[in-house]
Amino acid sequence: MGRTEVNTVLPRRHAAAKALVLGAALALAVPGTAYANTVSVTVKTPGATAGPGSAFSEISTHADCGSGLISGGGINQATGTGASSNGNKINGISPSPDGSTEYLGTAGTVGTDVTHWLGIGGSGGAVNASFSSTPYALCFTSNLINHTQVVMNKIAAPTTSGTVGLVVATCPANTRLLGGGARITPASVGSLKPIASFPTFNNAGHDFGQKAAADGETNPDSWAAVGWNGGGGNSGNTTYAYAICSGNNINVSGTTVKVRFAEVSGPTSATAGQTVTVGCGGNDGKLVSGGAAISGGSVTTTDFTGPGSVGDHLNGSYPSDSGGAPVGDGTTTASYWTASTHTGGTSSAGTSSEAWALCADDGV
Repeated sequence: MGRTEVNTVLPRRHAAAKALVLGAALALAVPGTAYANTVSVTVKTPGATAGPGSAFSEISTHADCGSGLISGGGINQATGTGASSNGNKINGISPSPDGSTEYLGTAGTVGTDVTHWLGIGGSGGAVNASFSSTPYALCFTSNLINHTQVVMNKIAAPTTSGTVGLVVATCPANTRLLGGGARITPASVGSLKPIASFPTFNNAGHDFGQKAAADGETNPDSWAAVGWNGGGGNSGNTTYAYAICSGNNINVSGTTVKVRFAEVSGPTSATAGQTVTVGCGGNDGKLVSGGAAISGGSVTTTDFTGPGSVGDHLNGSYPSDSGGAPVGDGTTTASYWTASTHTGGTSSAGTSSEAWALCADDGV
């Protein structure tokens, strides 16, 4: 009889234990459960590529992630000195599936789990041997956001000199914006360039992307690009915006991406440059991307306006140290982003320069 009681009790205890283990496993597997976002970011850069070596042309160079996925990227240009320095400009800072192919086709979700970043340098009517472009890829790994997607949007603009062509790419619902980029075509229009690439929100408060994300705002859902034409050809001009977003079906409700923003006046003199640097604070998490602009100012409170001269352009948008110097290949501690801007051959009254850093919270 005792044996019967023992044989009856042990299976019940065993079944109860199995039920507890199974219950715990099911609790961990419940869809929608949020987990800490443990993040690491490594900057990769191959160094400078010379050029363009001829007027009204462009060169393309790329930075590649050996591990991790692209969360953002940048470019820094060497321009030389004197009047010819006005001729070098950024034509593109954008993701690529293989380091050469561009996403220029139909708008929408154009790529997933991208690991390459393009830096495209262009020229106007003046060139010199000092011109070069250095691309930077921010290679992102996370225990939560282990897939990404690229959303592209485009606009046939700017169509006239001195007007902006602003286009916004928005992440799918329930995903998180990690970074973005900008591109213009064609390169043969030497006065055409992207003058802004920045995070924003697809909502009324930001005029659906016309106003940029401000310092301290969290979880922007869109990326804007602004094209600017100094008076060359207007037929076929196109501006592209790229948003790098977390993959679908990832619960990002427990993650936060914080915006850091800085704006300074200038450059205002002809053939002059300006830099502005902003960084992630101690409690903001890891730097995952950044943006840059040269504008008419007050970009977070009013709709974006062009700078004071049609020749104004960008020469850099890149991860840096606190003093604005670009970081080196393999850096894992970058926490600042720098924008480098430049005027053309005329003065530029009322012009401002802006930089954005996007910082992802880190569960570590």
